[in-house]
Amino acid sequence: MKKVTALAMAAVVAASALTGCGSSSTAETTAAAAETTTAAAADSTEAAKEDGKTYNVGICQLVQHPALDAATEGFEAALKDKLGDNVKFDLQNASGDSATCATIINQFVSNDVDLILANATAALQAAAAGTSEIPILGTSITDYATALDIDNWTGTTGLNISGTSDLAPLDQQAAMLNELFPDAKNVGLLYCSAEPNSKYQATTVKGYLEDLGYTCKEYTFADSNDIASVTTTAAGENDVLYVPTDNTAASNAEIINNICLPAKVPVIAGEEGICSGCGVATLSIDYYDIGYKAGEMGAEILMDGKDVKEMPIEFAPEVTKKYNKANCEALGITVPDDYVVIEE
Repeated sequence: MKKVTALAMAAVVAASALTGCGSSSTAETTAAAAETTTAAAADSTEAAKEDGKTYNVGICQLVQHPALDAATEGFEAALKDKLGDNVKFDLQNASGDSATCATIINQFVSNDVDLILANATAALQAAAAGTSEIPILGTSITDYATALDIDNWTGTTGLNISGTSDLAPLDQQAAMLNELFPDAKNVGLLYCSAEPNSKYQATTVKGYLEDLGYTCKEYTFADSNDIASVTTTAAGENDVLYVPTDNTAASNAEIINNICLPAKVPVIAGEEGICSGCGVATLSIDYYDIGYKAGEMGAEILMDGKDVKEMPIEFAPEVTKKYNKANCEALGITVPDDYVVIEE
């Protein structure tokens, strides 16, 4: 995570390789410049820790589950790394309720916090509605243009909002389903209709799957109250289910698993937390990493005065094919060697 140090070290190595047949003074100059950059970054961090200012950061997390928890942990860790004891967090959990997100955000605005982290789409939408002045960073957001209803997307919101996305390549997720289940015919797309980014993922994946020859149908539940009945219908009508990154599904993965596993219907999941609860495989990102990146962005805003409106949305540095060993064994599924088991 110490990216400044890592980049500086990489610059030294690269300079040494390029000047191996040249003068030693050039290599020494490059090394000295790298050391200066690293020292300047360290001095900036230390200055922030010692200037006596305490930054108050409000965190609105939609619901408690492993993916969002990891993103929050990464965010807090990055700001603590940069600011030490000079940052204070007010972490509020909305327990899956969008109206509660709005109440939490209004509280942050009344308290005049220095920065807001909105963890998940409903939290981001509440934050956007609640303030146009306080810098807002999102995380665990699949598509900011969809979440904020922005046309002509350019990579930045143009608002007091930036952040990190949890979007894994949807074409690769469709390819994963095809790799594991090439003989399947019907694929059910199961998600919560109240989550616009879930709709975005399902619609996009549907196009890729139909290009691969599958027949796809969407099955939506409004909230946790009808998830069992909708899942039962979907499992009865399809060979495979696809569940995108969806907070309601993540919070009710056990219900989905208790229906799909006995029915022998495998689930491809949009993220690791859902996969560990009810899936067989996923193309997943590391939520701690995107949370940490959001924290680094927060440090730039608080310490360096960077304008959040000009900060592009950042994405996970890599994705990994992962599988749920227990569910794969129960369904007799053998995954290729490049899949990594999800640790329990």
